[in-house]
Amino acid sequence: MIRGTAEAFRRSRASRREMTLPEVLLWQQLRKRGMGHKWRRQHPAGVYSLDFYCHAARLCIEVDGEAHDRGDRPQRDARRDAWLEAQGIVTLRIPATDVLRDLDAVLRGIVAHTAERAPLHPPATPGGPPPRDKLGEE
Repeated sequence: MIRGTAEAFRRSRASRREMTLPEVLLWQQLRKRGMGHKWRRQHPAGVYSLDFYCHAARLCIEVDGEAHDRGDRPQRDARRDAWLEAQGIVTLRIPATDVLRDLDAVLRGIVAHTAERAPLHPPATPGGPPPRDKLGEE
């Protein structure tokens, strides 16, 4: 599991209380449906706070509002995405307007990305019990 700094933990905790409407709508669906995986909201990673994170898929979802197009935000987002990529985490950026317009389509896209990155049932641990279909065979 990727860890965050103490400052990122504080920022993440505060951000959970101040989520935007698109983030709240998406979180309700991720939490309810889950798509077979556990999702975390406002998860601290390094010095960053990830909007949504699935450890099994090593997938970060960022809901971007219009502020992400202004000033130095595009460069900051690029640096952040590069850092996450170096950690083996893929960032999926979703415009907030897409969440508000067609949440089902956004969820279908997330399901597709998650399925690509993580199997629903990970392989058994080496040395662990045999798969159920192999039990009783000698």
